[in-house]
Amino acid sequence: MKKPTHPKVPAEPQCATHFGQLPTEICQSVSDVLARVGDKWSLLTIAMLAQGSMRFTELKRSLGAISQKVLTSTLRGLERDGYVLRTVTPTIPPRVDYELTALGKDVLPPVGDLARWAVDNRRRVEAARAEFDGRGPA
Repeated sequence: MKKPTHPKVPAEPQCATHFGQLPTEICQSVSDVLARVGDKWSLLTIAMLAQGSMRFTELKRSLGAISQKVLTSTLRGLERDGYVLRTVTPTIPPRVDYELTALGKDVLPPVGDLARWAVDNRRRVEAARAEFDGRGPA
């Protein structure tokens, strides 16, 4: 395969970001991280676990409209990515507790900032949507 020789063609695929040009591999990694942390149920689950260790049923009750299947999937993803620790206590029935790891606690400040921004700007977003929808098809 030929290597690009034009001076404006990067030697490796890159993506433009606020931080400058980054290799595509890094952009994809960042995208994966943001997809997990930015997911609605992941954000809410992290926020609930910020209060301390909780059992599955406590989390489900606290989150309200989430299904058991979605909560299970969310917790597995958060555990896989290192945000949540799952502890099984061998009793009858087994007791399973979830808590934030150090990484999960580290993500609280930016997640909290984003949540506050969303609360503060929700009306502006709703107004923008209404204006857009009122314009009709392009």
